[in-house]
Amino acid sequence: MMLETLLPLAVFVFVSSITPGPNNIMLTSSGIMFGFNRTIPHLLGVTFGFGLLLVLCAAGIGGLVLALPSIHVVLKTVGSAYLLYLAWKLRNMSFKSDAGGHRKPMTFLGAAAFQAANPKAWIMGITSASAFLPPLQPIWLSIGIYCLVFCVINLPCVGVWAGAGSVLRRYLAQPLWQRVFCTVMVLLTIYSAVSIWL
Repeated sequence: MMLETLLPLAVFVFVSSITPGPNNIMLTSSGIMFGFNRTIPHLLGVTFGFGLLLVLCAAGIGGLVLALPSIHVVLKTVGSAYLLYLAWKLRNMSFKSDAGGHRKPMTFLGAAAFQAANPKAWIMGITSASAFLPPLQPIWLSIGIYCLVFCVINLPCVGVWAGAGSVLRRYLAQPLWQRVFCTVMVLLTIYSAVSIWL
């Protein structure tokens, strides 16, 4: 019975975590601009913040968010506004190390807090909590196993995007390819912002 519940959850987590979304685009950009090691706090913040969001969704807060359209609209507005801001910043992405130290990667807390405004994260959390929460008692054990499975699979999936960014960093030395890549990243980020409303 446990395997019948956890296997579909694991498949859902993998597919939803590995596919493009706001977190993955931001992690790829961070990997390019700062390298993998400096992106680790951002990476861990995504999974930690998402884990907290999962607890809220499993506890029933996610249903409340969907039931109150005004909260849902605020989340979508904040999430899409941040993505459009990110697209604006990405238009002149620099691939050289910042000797002056003016640019900094997203912090652990910043990445964790962003999950509250990330509509894809809410949709993943609400969908999975309503469909894949293990039927165990006490409920805290069910929520704990559910969150553990999600976070254990999510972390390496989003890590792949940060790693891909750090690998691409090595091959984007020519200005032409930098411009092409910046354009692609900006368009993907704008698409993510628009898709929130679709």
